Parts: sequence; C-alpha cells; structure tokens
Amino acid sequence: MDDRPADRDVGVDLPAVARLLADGTRAAFCLALLDGRAWTANELARHAGVAPSTATSHLNLLVGGGLLAEERHGRHRYLRLADHRVVTLIESLADLAPRQTVRPRTLAGTGRQQALARARLCYDHLAGSLALAVTDALVGRGLLDWGPAPGLTAVGRDWLTELGITLPGGSRRPPVRACLDWTERRPHLGGAVGAALCDHALAAGWLTRIGTGRALAVTPAGRRAWQDLLGLSPADL
Repeated sequence: MDDRPADRDVGVDLPAVARLLADGTRAAFCLALLDGRAWTANELARHAGVAPSTATSHLNLLVGGGLLAEERHGRHRYLRLADHRVVTLIESLADLAPRQTVRPRTLAGTGRQQALARARLCYDHLAGSLALAVTDALVGRGLLDWGPAPGLTAVGRDWLTELGITLPGGSRRPPVRACLDWTERRPHLGGAVGAALCDHALAAGWLTRIGTGRALAVTPAGRRAWQDLLGLSPADL
C-alpha cells in the first residue's frame, strides 16, 4: 500500500499554506494588511500584541511562504500582502471562518466595529454595506453584468470614461471580479474596476479614512456624488 501523502502525488503542498495561517498571530497580520498599506514590523507587533522579536519570527515565515512581500527603506522593514491571489485567499478564509462574538469594551470600539461593517478597504477596493449598495446600483443601472462571468457593459465603460476613470492597461488582473464580502456574506465589486472606482472616490474626497485603520467614512461631497451618480439612498450611505 502506498503511504505517501496525497499532496505529493499532485505536487501541491497545501498543508504548508494552511500551517502558515493556522497561527493566530500570523492570521492577525494578514487580516490587518487587507487595508492595502505596507506596515512596519513594529506596527504589526503592536497590532497583534506581541513582542517585536516574536513578530519578526512570524513575518519571516510569511515572507518565506510567499504570503507577504517585504521592502526595506533605511532601517525600516515594510510588509504587505504579496499579491491579489493572497488577498482573495485571506478574504475567502475570513468568510468561511466561524464567527466569534466580539463585544467592544468601549464606546469607541463599538463605533470602529460599526464603521468597518459600513465601509472599509478590502485591500484596494471598497467593502462593507456601502460596497454592496454600490454594486447593486451598478447592476440595476445596466453598468455592470453580474452573471457567471461578471464584467462591465458598454454603458458601464462609457460611464467610467465620463467619470475620468481609466483602467490600467497590460494587467493580468481581471477588470471585474466578484469578491465575497465576509461581513455582508454577499459578493461586492472587486478587480481592476473596483480598485479604480475606490481610488477615484478617495481622490475626489467622496470617502475618507477613519484614523489609521481600514474603515472609511462617506463625506458630504460623497453623499451628493453617490446619490447623483448611482441613486443611493441616505440609508445606503
């Protein structure tokens, strides 16, 4: 009887990736990096509540395993998620993971939790209930085809052009991707179009970061823009 591990038969060491994310500290690092920024090792250590030396050991494993990429600027080491495949992996696992009831200890903590559920960055595009409202409005207005192979319609391409949004050329990233929202349990708009629309909203001042985390807030200018462009209701915003 052949007692070789089954993964060797297909040349895929899936358990290696699973082991990297099976540790709570390493998982916390990956979830934090979904905000799309590069963090220093010390920032990640403080976020996870571990010593810098402990953080370094975990980060070395994540970099070595291909989940994180690092850049060095002077004395500082910056870490980010390696690519969009890793972003998709972390978001998908977060959706599958059992939910734990987290009761914030302060009023400020409750506010942060509610803000994250309402609007946040999912690496480089919009997530949360606002993202679902935007996606639904794009579909409802015939700008987005949300079928088995989602994509922009011709009207949607013209709409982006009128907004002054140009998609990057030469990228292997799909223009439109259905990204499962792990707080709303429904897919929101991802891909190059989702990233470009989110970038435009931030640059135009429709959205602004809340503090240094992933949460976003809709500005008064953003309320007018989302209502005028997509017919979003005050409840959506």
